[in-house]
Formats: sequence, structure tokens, C-alpha cells
Amino acid sequence: MIICGIDEAGRGPLAGPVVAAAVVLPGDFPVQILADSKALSAGRRFAAEKIIRQRALAFHIAEASHTKIDEINILQATLTAMKDALRGIKIPVDEALIDGNTCPPGCPVPCRAIVKGDTFVYEIMAASILAKTYRDRLMEACALKYPGYGFEKHKGYPTKAHREAILKLGPCEIHRKSFRLYEQAR
Repeated sequence: MIICGIDEAGRGPLAGPVVAAAVVLPGDFPVQILADSKALSAGRRFAAEKIIRQRALAFHIAEASHTKIDEINILQATLTAMKDALRGIKIPVDEALIDGNTCPPGCPVPCRAIVKGDTFVYEIMAASILAKTYRDRLMEACALKYPGYGFEKHKGYPTKAHREAILKLGPCEIHRKSFRLYEQAR
């Protein structure tokens, strides 16, 4: 049975896209390098990403932009990115395992949502790592285009420094206008 794991990065930030990755691993993949991306140091995450990209049978990364998030809401944008990531897999897949409690509607293969799947399903762990490393690099590039917000540090998440930057500078082009951008910095 060929399993595809799917996870996302970037549901909680105030800026940037939500990113989803879909991954199919071979039976001999070195699973000891995998964990939920949030549980790995940046160094271990990027080292694992390199091996996943080299050894995966297939993977695809998709994103839903900040404007898509504002248009259809974060949950629907996340599900759209997940479905797009799955559609990008170019080998036959028997089942998609999704981290969370909701499968994208209209999935092209049978789908099962697994709460906290990124802590025990290897394919979802790999997808978590690819989504996070991709999004982190994207937000580091945004830091160069939109200086002063600190995207290279917080990656768009609602930290005190990020909220203070929004209060001082106003939102930039990639801020999610449908999110509460102006809550008091804490």
C-alpha cells in the first residue's frame, strides 16, 4: 500500500502563505531522522529536509497565499493547499494521511485525518519538515523585501515584536488582513 503523508506550516501567522507538503517515502527510508518539525532544531530540520528531498519516492509542496487566506479563510486555504500538494504527487497513491482532524473535500484518493499524526506517522513527519523549511525560507526572503517586521526571526507568527512592528509600521503587503493584526502587543 502506498501512503502519502500531508501536513502544513503557517496556519497561525499574521503574514505570508500557508504551505502544505505531501510526501511518499520508500520502505527503507531512515525514519530515525524524522520527528514533528516543531520538535527539531533548525539544523536537524534542514538536514532531514535534504535527505527527504533526495530519498522520497515523491513529494510536492503547495501554498495558499495571504490573499487566498483572506478570501476563503485559513481553514479552507489550508485544505486547498493540502489538496494541491496531493495532486502534485506523480505516482499512484492508495491513501493520503492528513495531520489534523479534517480531510480536504474532493481529495483525488481516499483520505484519513489523524490528530497529532505528525508525532507518529513517518510520512506526515516528513511532510511537516518539508512544509516548515520551505515556509521558513520564504519568510526569510520576505524579511529582505519588507524590512522592519522581523520576518527572519518570527516567520510571521504573532510575537510581541511582530505586533509592535505592525503598530509602528502598519501592515505590509503580505499581512493577512482578515486576522487580528492590531491586538495589543503582549
